[in-house]
Amino acid sequence: MRKSTRFLGIAAIGLALIAAILFIWISQRDAAYFLTLRDGRDQSHVFARYRVEDGDEFSIRFIHSVNKSPLTDVYEIRNHRIYVVRTIYYGFGAGVQTQIEEGQTLTYGEDGSMIVSGFDREIPNLSYIVGTVSDHTLILGGEEISLRGLCGKNAMVAFSCERK
Repeated sequence: MRKSTRFLGIAAIGLALIAAILFIWISQRDAAYFLTLRDGRDQSHVFARYRVEDGDEFSIRFIHSVNKSPLTDVYEIRNHRIYVVRTIYYGFGAGVQTQIEEGQTLTYGEDGSMIVSGFDREIPNLSYIVGTVSDHTLILGGEEISLRGLCGKNAMVAFSCERK
């Protein structure tokens, strides 16, 4: 009698472990990730979350404060991290890239834009300060979101890819 009771106890523990492993595996597999915009000064305050998947791109477009021309930084979600992939700008000047680094390319858009690509660099602490003179716009999935409207003028916005 003791052997069968002990066997049943071990079998129950084994089944519970298998069930727990299956639950963790399924929940990890179906986990949703979000591009999360937090207050850069108070990390506990979340401005917004947008569902993203690996391979998704998003952009931040603004008027450069020094050279006064439009600039768009393009990022990609890879392995639930943010990578800068290209920058699009319309004029040379202080504060914008003037030399192409190894592995980067410069192409020209039909609208006269200069597109520098090939950065392929993780940005673990991406943040912007929303302009007081001109807005910063988040472009994600074809939608344009005013960061001034969402977060307020002069807000420091920290971007991350987080599981929820």
